[in-house]
Amino acid sequence: MVAAVSSSRRDVQAFHPFLKLNRLLDGVAPGRSPAPDGAPINLQVGEPQNDPPALIDRALTDAKGWQKYPPPRGTDAFRQACTDWLARRYPAAAGLIGPGRAVDPARQPLPLPGTREGLFFAALSTVGGGRDVVLLANPFYHVYAGAALAAGATPVFVPATAATGFMPDFASLDAGTLDRTALAFLNSPSNPQGAVADTDKLVAAIRTARAHGFVLALDECYTEIYDTTPPPGALEAAAKLAGSAGTPDLSQLLIFHSLSKRSSAAGLRCGFAVGDPRLVDQLDATLRVGGAGVSLPILGAGAALWRDDDHVEANRARYRANFDAAERALASTGANVRPQAGFFLWLDVGDGEAAAKRLWQEAGLRVLPGAYMAVDDADGNNPGAPYIRVALVYEPEVTERALTRLGEVIWGGAPAARLG
Repeated sequence: MVAAVSSSRRDVQAFHPFLKLNRLLDGVAPGRSPAPDGAPINLQVGEPQNDPPALIDRALTDAKGWQKYPPPRGTDAFRQACTDWLARRYPAAAGLIGPGRAVDPARQPLPLPGTREGLFFAALSTVGGGRDVVLLANPFYHVYAGAALAAGATPVFVPATAATGFMPDFASLDAGTLDRTALAFLNSPSNPQGAVADTDKLVAAIRTARAHGFVLALDECYTEIYDTTPPPGALEAAAKLAGSAGTPDLSQLLIFHSLSKRSSAAGLRCGFAVGDPRLVDQLDATLRVGGAGVSLPILGAGAALWRDDDHVEANRARYRANFDAAERALASTGANVRPQAGFFLWLDVGDGEAAAKRLWQEAGLRVLPGAYMAVDDADGNNPGAPYIRVALVYEPEVTERALTRLGEVIWGGAPAARLG
């Protein structure tokens, strides 16, 4: 069931899951964890724990330009590096990428201080003109809801559960809601479930956005972290539409990418957006008013990372090893711990909030209750309530010890778990 939250509720932190988790565990002493020193293991946040590639240090050591304000459109080298990566990563979209094409390195990609910031400002740059609705999945990444409220819009939460393949179906909404929609957020691969929208689903979402005149913001920050098959991207879906009498461009689209997960460089704060030139210009203008920009040295380091794919394959191998470790650790529970992409487990434990408190108190494991990433639907049911989200961001040996202990605390080895 679809749920809506009135924009009169102006607390943009109302959906912040980690503030809720802090309140849940406030005053609760952590138990001894399975780490050798017994210190707590933080599995609640998707922050890579491995070192980023050394080429970042080399790029920043020789960097110049700290004294200058960030150039809003970046540098030729940065835009070219991002464009070249898009062409390598999405070969089916090659016809849309290059000089004079939809993604023209003379104008875009638009550099961003991380996708989170870009997604937030996308709401500020698109809401208005009589459109006061922002669509997002339920469960969802909290920035989408906060951005909707900050822009004065009404967030409408569309089911993304096992019944829908963990992806929202925007076309299922009534025409009146769709015609009031300014912006829809679509996250593939998804956080928290690790689901992937196939090309047909992406095509359907683009068609719905174009038919009703709203902007589709595609958050693809996990697209390089996958198990076996590279997830398709919105550029490929747009290219498919262009080849079937559709719109031969990126109209109504904003597509976001980041180095945070791809390159384990969350602290670098470097990403980019591509899409409809009109929308990219609007986002640029909004960022110039209130955004931080990306400094010249960071642009240089970012360009070096976008040009290099070897470290990304090593990163993927590390996360695959973590899912191997998860399978070993949770084998007796019957849990399926190989999502299509990303690095989260979305585990059905019956009561996610109770499980999170127990894991902290008994095992020093900090995980995120799924209810904190969702809202109640129209029937009063929170689709995230049975789940916990577990980030597999440590080395495989740490991951295996942590998940073995998690299985002991929650199930005691009984085959009662399932991955959502």
